[in-house]
Amino acid sequence: MLYKRFPGNPVIQLIGVWRELESTYYSGQSVPVAGVAYYISPPTSLQEFFIDPFHTIVYLVFILGSCALFSKTWIEVSGSSAKDVAKQLKDQSMEVPGFRGDTAEKMLLKRYIPTAAAFGGLCIGALSVFADIVGAIGSGTGILLAVTIIYQYFELFAKEQAEFGGFSLF
Repeated sequence: MLYKRFPGNPVIQLIGVWRELESTYYSGQSVPVAGVAYYISPPTSLQEFFIDPFHTIVYLVFILGSCALFSKTWIEVSGSSAKDVAKQLKDQSMEVPGFRGDTAEKMLLKRYIPTAAAFGGLCIGALSVFADIVGAIGSGTGILLAVTIIYQYFELFAKEQAEFGGFSLF
């Protein structure tokens, strides 16, 4: 929208330069061809993946780094951090074998939980990148969001069935 309004502005061109697709199937759709927006958008085909390796590397680093950072941030705000898990273990009078009290949190949980979260984010990011590059129907991110939403509804349904008894239509 900014590029259409101010195409000659150098700051806007740094953000991105867009070109409108000429195909009848994609009528009116614009794609980035330069600027930051181009480098953080996925390659449009497997061929482009190899033709412009700098674009591919910047895109991979951006997506994988963002997913890993978001995953590490999410465990902190969702109540799954090392401190929260240590508190849950303490509340349930459970201990990690070989560790006592707060040493489990400091020595073990702080080492493994953030690493596992970052690795999980990297895996999800890699799946999204793979779906984008091979041209899955929809975007890789859209597919992941759809699967996650459907799974959350399934969990909610299973939880309600457990609370209110068995499955019944009437």
